[in-house]
Amino acid sequence: MSAPTTSSSLRRGRTLRTDRWWLPPLGTALGLGAFVVYGLIRTFMNQWYWVPEYHYLAPFFSPCLSDACVPGASHFGSPFPDLAPWIPPPVFVLPFVLGFRLTCYYYRKAYYRSFWAAPPACAVTEPHRRYTGETRFPLIMQNVHRYFFYAALLVAAVLTYDTVIAFRGADGGFGIGIGTLLMVVNVVLLWAYTLSCHSCRHLIGGRINHFSRHPVRYRMWTLVSRMNGHHMGLAWASLVSVALVDLYVMLVAAGAFPDPRLFN
Repeated sequence: MSAPTTSSSLRRGRTLRTDRWWLPPLGTALGLGAFVVYGLIRTFMNQWYWVPEYHYLAPFFSPCLSDACVPGASHFGSPFPDLAPWIPPPVFVLPFVLGFRLTCYYYRKAYYRSFWAAPPACAVTEPHRRYTGETRFPLIMQNVHRYFFYAALLVAAVLTYDTVIAFRGADGGFGIGIGTLLMVVNVVLLWAYTLSCHSCRHLIGGRINHFSRHPVRYRMWTLVSRMNGHHMGLAWASLVSVALVDLYVMLVAAGAFPDPRLFN
């Protein structure tokens, strides 16, 4: 029979758990780490993000707001100058996108457990001797999540516009390709992830004392609450879809293979 866990043994990081409790945090670390590495490579690669024939714009470069953007990729103009080769166009938008993801309640749980081991799993002690919470930099930035949410809404709207443009065919008319369908799936998942956010739920249903007096907001709050229950799955699905669409556009733009057309 195993000896009972004592406070001293817990302080040394011991646990009586015999299951593979380390697999979930390890998988999370590998998944998020792979996405970060891919994102950094794509950002500073700074090429193969626009397919003019089918109006495909890679999501990592949307919106493209710099004079460094290739012709046709700037759907909203280029208010920022071409600063330097090591300052690619995504740096003007990615801080807001990453800010929303990194301060998301699910992602806090994910990287707290997988990267900082705070704690890595239930009944497993963390190695940190001191806990300051989210009261100091950089974790104090978690408190501005709701403001990053507003920026995420704008980015989702921009990616939706990019998807609408992708329905143009090679001759300027209507057209659909595999890339178009992937972009549609991506924006659906991004909207679902964004709107299932806790900040969205609070924005819709917060500061209401009597739901009976606000039936429309109550229905919206109920819908968002149901989506919020799937926030973790939507977070991963949208993360994978963004990387997949970006990779697909990159390969088509680089000439690795043509985009299979379903119509025109």
